Amino acid sequence: MPLEPTAQLAPVLFEPTAQLVPALLDVSFREGYVGSIVFVSLYVSLTAVALSTLVSVPAAVAIGLAEFPGKGFVKSVVNTGMGFPSVVVGLVVLFAVSNQGPLGSLELIFTREAMIMSQFVLATPPITAISLAAVSGVDDGVRDAARVLGGTRVDVALVVLKEARYGIATAVLAGFGRAVSEVGSVLIVGGNITSADGISKTRTLTTAIQLEARQGQYETAMVLGAVLVALVLTVNAVVVRFGDRGVTA
Repeated sequence: MPLEPTAQLAPVLFEPTAQLVPALLDVSFREGYVGSIVFVSLYVSLTAVALSTLVSVPAAVAIGLAEFPGKGFVKSVVNTGMGFPSVVVGLVVLFAVSNQGPLGSLELIFTREAMIMSQFVLATPPITAISLAAVSGVDDGVRDAARVLGGTRVDVALVVLKEARYGIATAVLAGFGRAVSEVGSVLIVGGNITSADGISKTRTLTTAIQLEARQGQYETAMVLGAVLVALVLTVNAVVVRFGDRGVTA
């Protein structure tokens, strides 16, 4: 019985791909190059987002629950920070950690710590803004009920946090997405450095993709791009999962 055209084409289409994947893995992972880049990317981004969350969420709750003159202006400033140019952030952090800067004595230039500082600045506005929107969206009746039951300001804040948990989780994931996909600022403050044996010191996924593509190492760039896409898809999956929980709760 003759094969259908699709069945005849399948080996032709999939055989090159099957040969390409092992080659990519052999070239890119042989010396631990990609693994070290992924580690640096996750270490820097997760640390920056964790620190930013510790600052942003309390700030969002404080702004959202308080009433003071200029509150609208503060919200506008926070929202504006979401679009702040990353290259400018990198330049400011670079100046701060340079020999002439206020943090020059700490010798942080071209280190992971400087990259964390840069990503912290970039992740804080979206986490704060989205968390603030989530807190402000909590029904006033929830706050009033907590006060009527004799709750203190801390009790009211905890109740509001519980009601806004889905929005805050989304804010944290948005901050992580902004941090892990950053190129300009981490390139400026980190220097895109690897050791003599090819292990990353300050090279991240995004800066490595840029470098490998410019050098014509498209196979390695494709592997790095696939890893970055996988991380982004993982973040999106977490957001969807939290969203489903929020709907069914």
